[in-house]
Amino acid sequence: VRLVESGGDLAQAGGSLRLSCAASGFAFSVYGMGWFRQAPGKEREFVAGISRSGINVDYAAALKGRFTISRDNAKNQLYLQMISLQPEDTALYYCARSRLGSSRRSPSEYDYWGQGTQVTVSS
Repeated sequence: VRLVESGGDLAQAGGSLRLSCAASGFAFSVYGMGWFRQAPGKEREFVAGISRSGINVDYAAALKGRFTISRDNAKNQLYLQMISLQPEDTALYYCARSRLGSSRRSPSEYDYWGQGTQVTVSS
């Protein structure tokens, strides 16, 4: 199992970024997926989750409306579109594979993680 994130960058406040996660080594369409983030000195937190079909999505309440999770099962890709970025969005962003076909909010419900991609938002 391999998950490789990309798309992290330095952005201005109010800007946007699109993160990608390339999955390999497993049947991508069978598993729910999630995005998490971790800022320095803080715990890893749930950002968004998506079911294996892509029909059901879930967001951290504070991020709903600014972040959009999606997936392309034909390409084994997971995405996170982020708009109206704020300095507090600065963090290392991880994609992760759910143990189930659906997504959950707890990191313990995920069994494989990528190495992360850094998002830095300047004010």
